[in-house]
Amino acid sequence: MMIASRGPKPSLTQALDREIYQVVRKLADEQAQFENGGKRLTVSAVYDSIKRSNSSLKRKSKKLLEDSIDRVLLVMREEQDDSDSLDGDFDGIEEVGPQLKEHNIMNRSITKMWAKSASATITSTEEIQPSSGLLTLKHPLPNGETESPAKVERQANGEPSKKRRKAETRKDMDRSPPTDISLENLGGVDDVIEELNELVAMPMLYPETYIKTGIQPPRGVLLHGPPGCGKTMIANAFAAEIGISFIPLSAPSLVAGMSGESEKKIRDIFDEAKKMAPCLVFIDEIDVIMGKRESAQREMEKRIVAQMLTCMDDMALEKTGGKPVIIIAATNRPDSLDPALRRAGRFNKEINLGVPNEIAREKILRALTQKLTLASDFGYRALAKLTPGFVGADLNDVVSVAGTEAMKRMMAVLKQRTTSAMDVDSSAQDLNIPAALLILRSLVANAGEPTPDGDFSITYDDFVTAISKVQPSAKREGFATIPDTTWAHIGALHDVRDQLEMAIVEPIKRPESFARVGITAPTGVLLWGPPGCGKTLLAKAVANESKANFISIKGPELLNKYVGESERAVRQTFERARSSIPCILFFDELDALVPKREDSLSEASSKVVNTLLTELDGLSNRAGIYVVAATNRPDMIDPAMLRPGRLGTSVFVDLPTPDERVEILRALYKKALPTAPQEEVDGLASVARDVRCTGYSGADLGNLHQAAAVAALKREKAIGGAELDLRIIRADWDVALGKVKASVKDAGKYRRLKERGM
Repeated sequence: MMIASRGPKPSLTQALDREIYQVVRKLADEQAQFENGGKRLTVSAVYDSIKRSNSSLKRKSKKLLEDSIDRVLLVMREEQDDSDSLDGDFDGIEEVGPQLKEHNIMNRSITKMWAKSASATITSTEEIQPSSGLLTLKHPLPNGETESPAKVERQANGEPSKKRRKAETRKDMDRSPPTDISLENLGGVDDVIEELNELVAMPMLYPETYIKTGIQPPRGVLLHGPPGCGKTMIANAFAAEIGISFIPLSAPSLVAGMSGESEKKIRDIFDEAKKMAPCLVFIDEIDVIMGKRESAQREMEKRIVAQMLTCMDDMALEKTGGKPVIIIAATNRPDSLDPALRRAGRFNKEINLGVPNEIAREKILRALTQKLTLASDFGYRALAKLTPGFVGADLNDVVSVAGTEAMKRMMAVLKQRTTSAMDVDSSAQDLNIPAALLILRSLVANAGEPTPDGDFSITYDDFVTAISKVQPSAKREGFATIPDTTWAHIGALHDVRDQLEMAIVEPIKRPESFARVGITAPTGVLLWGPPGCGKTLLAKAVANESKANFISIKGPELLNKYVGESERAVRQTFERARSSIPCILFFDELDALVPKREDSLSEASSKVVNTLLTELDGLSNRAGIYVVAATNRPDMIDPAMLRPGRLGTSVFVDLPTPDERVEILRALYKKALPTAPQEEVDGLASVARDVRCTGYSGADLGNLHQAAAVAALKREKAIGGAELDLRIIRADWDVALGKVKASVKDAGKYRRLKERGM
């Protein structure tokens, strides 16, 4: 007490530490007495004891108590390590931070005590954490204080050791090209490989030639196309073939949460590429970080784009020591990239990997099945014809599903064997165990045994079955692949068929023949006439006959209330078509999209018309894109749309004549009832020529068939029983003819438009 009176008055924390010390000392003595030497006390155990038995201390805050307990336990531990007795001075715990000044004898003695404690701690690797009593490392500071656990990960120079380890890890990363892929595994990309040979392989393998001639090699190549067409696989396979340093990156991995970290990542990658040159850098999904700066939501996005532009400008040969560094990027949204990235000197060349055509699909199938045992006369060409709109990933899925179909046959044999064993073992049936469970147990029990006899290799029929089960990714994205409508589903309209054959089908099937006579530009066709006469059905049949990809656009769905969005939708539609050539673009209800540009028309609608006219004019490379449009109001369409070179071929689809009505009704009946007897189909002639059918369109005849079928069902119900062979008889047709009326009210208006030369 005399020493304490010479110094300053003890603080609340010092007094608390002394009180806690008494409690801990008592607990330690109790454990030593009852537990044969006792167990090491933890912060949580002492805290729980105080909350149970000490009414004065338990009113203190939990944080304050835990910190004090931690200090007491630490000093007691050091005292135990230094001597066999705990009967030492407790003044060592009175200093709680560096803020106390050494202005008297007592504080100097406390400082010495803490210095002694810290020097002992440096040889230990354990410390009790305040919250849990766990043991961690604690380093001393030069002035004798102990460093907080939060600083344990720092080096002597203050740098965080974690960052240093990350940097070392990145330097040690394997940047060798991939070895598990080859261009032999790819098919249908010969044109792409040829372009990459010129743009990437030559500069990488023969840089001296470029230096001597003063030619600056490309710095970047942008691969774009629909998902699944093989952009990432081509980049990896090409790097494997040329055998140089390869840095593959996913664009989102370059984004960091801290300000400036993303830009630093990009700089580090390009610095690493310079040191490893010649080097190929591949950035997948580059649109994630290189979007247009004018539409960026945050400043960080703009800085990332600017940093990438700067780094690409530093990739010139004179700045890389004569060793080339080329960047390959992949995206399926090229229009979303910042324009500065797509200029010459950065991504010099853009390669469009579109939806593969029939020849390319055949090559892809051959590449995917080269390890399979197939018949020598396997129908690759036939399968390619059955898979329009399929990209490489879809065809790979087809091969996988076909293999599953082959395994199903083996599964059927195993099931049969199990079922036979169950028939012999009646005890399994007596237990009422489900058959599926018994089959599973049999498969598990017989695992590892030789497979049953039989040919379980993949057959052509397995592939055909698989095609029907795989949905092409283009269809998932809004594309409409080749429809299943054929000319057989369309009755009559022979003149219209002939015009469409020569305008669209034949140029797609025999382009070289048309090129010999100077016809290279695709034709646009406008189908117009009364509603329900089969204009949309004709467009689908044309796409099926030509085996071209088919994209159907309803006129109003391209319109958007936001400024510029409608025009962007038109451009995107044609961009999709360019990725799927040969492609038929079908615009239904065209009058809603391109009305006449008059003073009463809004400025936004005029811009949509102008955009569509520009796309159709061929300024944006319309090769391989055939446009078919349909409308009921041709007089409302802007005249510029109907000039030659755009929708120059106008085809009038009129109401069917009596003979054409017979063909249409028979086609509808055969499609709905393919097993109907021929005499029943022949009997439809009298129905179609009935005077009450005058003015019927194709849609009206379809409605007539439905009404007759309903009448037959009512007749069956009235007689009170279910006939095994219910047929539509003439009485049912008569009932339907009395109910169905012609939907076209003014057919003469369309004929007058035709006479005026519409």
